[in-house]
Amino acid sequence: MTDWNQYYRTRFQPDPRRVKVWKLICDWLRSEIPADATVLELGAGYCDFINNVGARRKLALDMSDTVRTAAGKDVETHVGSCTNLSFSGDATIDVVFASNLFEHLTLAEFRQALGEIRRVLKRGGKLIVVQPNFRYSYRDYYDDYTHVMAYTDLSLPDVIAEAGLEPVRVLPRFMPFSMKSRLPVIAPLIWLYLRSPFKPAAGQMLVIARKGGD
Repeated sequence: MTDWNQYYRTRFQPDPRRVKVWKLICDWLRSEIPADATVLELGAGYCDFINNVGARRKLALDMSDTVRTAAGKDVETHVGSCTNLSFSGDATIDVVFASNLFEHLTLAEFRQALGEIRRVLKRGGKLIVVQPNFRYSYRDYYDDYTHVMAYTDLSLPDVIAEAGLEPVRVLPRFMPFSMKSRLPVIAPLIWLYLRSPFKPAAGQMLVIARKGGD
């Protein structure tokens, strides 16, 4: 079993460049996330997304207690697995967000997590996933020793649909696979990259799914 606190100290250390990138991603996603929404981030880590997203109520969950110190004062934190969202009632969340999370789960765990996500989402609520796309990142994918499953822009929407959520938007190429490069993070270039149909070095996909009526 992975010691996630140790993982954060070694493999996934803080990087101030991530904050700059996630601020721009949050701005790009603004049309998908209403200002009065309740947003839950799974696998929140250093909370670079949840701290910067505009929402009425914000919640963050992670297996590492790093989330408690990383979260902003306006973020409600929980330490635990995304397979158990018992801290949230049925149909109480507008948007569930997860980045670089589901590849760390077995297929059975992922299905259990999706069941919980569907339970907590309101009717019409969204699941937004930023995820490595194995189709474009296979050379580096297993450099992270905690990667368990590999998904593509075809297989990930299929698993999500199987769980009763409707994929409504799939971008096979969304962002570069990793931010470990030492290249500088320049906001105008990132802004252009997010809005460009051409994504050089993109190894991560974006999948947005919606919960329909029960």
